Amino acid sequence: MFSPEGPSLRELAVQAMSSVERGYDLLAPKFDHTPFRTPDAVLDAVASALRRTGPFDSGLDLCCGTGAGAGALTRVCRESVTGVDFSAGMLDVARKRTRSQGPRLSWVRGDARALPFAPASFDLVVSFGAFGHFLPRELPGLFAQVRAVLRPGGCFAFPIVAPPRPSSPAYWMLHGFDAVMRVRNALWRPPFVMYYRAFRLGDVRRELEWAGLRVDLYALPEFGVRRDGSPRVRMVVARRPD
Repeated sequence: MFSPEGPSLRELAVQAMSSVERGYDLLAPKFDHTPFRTPDAVLDAVASALRRTGPFDSGLDLCCGTGAGAGALTRVCRESVTGVDFSAGMLDVARKRTRSQGPRLSWVRGDARALPFAPASFDLVVSFGAFGHFLPRELPGLFAQVRAVLRPGGCFAFPIVAPPRPSSPAYWMLHGFDAVMRVRNALWRPPFVMYYRAFRLGDVRRELEWAGLRVDLYALPEFGVRRDGSPRVRMVVARRPD
């Protein structure tokens, strides 16, 4: 993260003391050189799984950032791919760095909680690594927006990583990160919402079903299994009924 290509500690501090939107505007030029960008291995695994689930004509990358997920969608959609994000800075980078030799590619600035698209516009909606920016109480509205822009039979897909065990260092790192963010937001305005421990599979599945979506889970075998045999990474596919 602190390589010459990535942001410095000072730059990260400035970004963290901004709003989420302004913070990502500042981070955008160096975002692809941070651990926050979804790894290519995850994008490739999801694209491979979606090719078996499709075909799809039009796709939407929700909270697209610098366009990595939209680039993966160009491999599984036949006609068009749209990326939507509320950070103008991230979208500027996406326009410059993401190319498609297949489906038409476009970028839209908008809030995922109030999507600026007509109902039933997409066969497929995906999202990568963005859900920590939504408070649990916002998920019902977010998933309702996704359902509205899906065509009947269309699906909402995203990867979700199994939570670390309490005995692991990663578990306590996540707890520490959440604690720091809560203290920061208690002392400073505007808030910077990034609570990744709040996005739990059981809760998410329930909210998706309440939004009227039929939920299936698919293991991504590229990432192996845990000691108990459960997948390390799953792909959630929430389909709008026909």
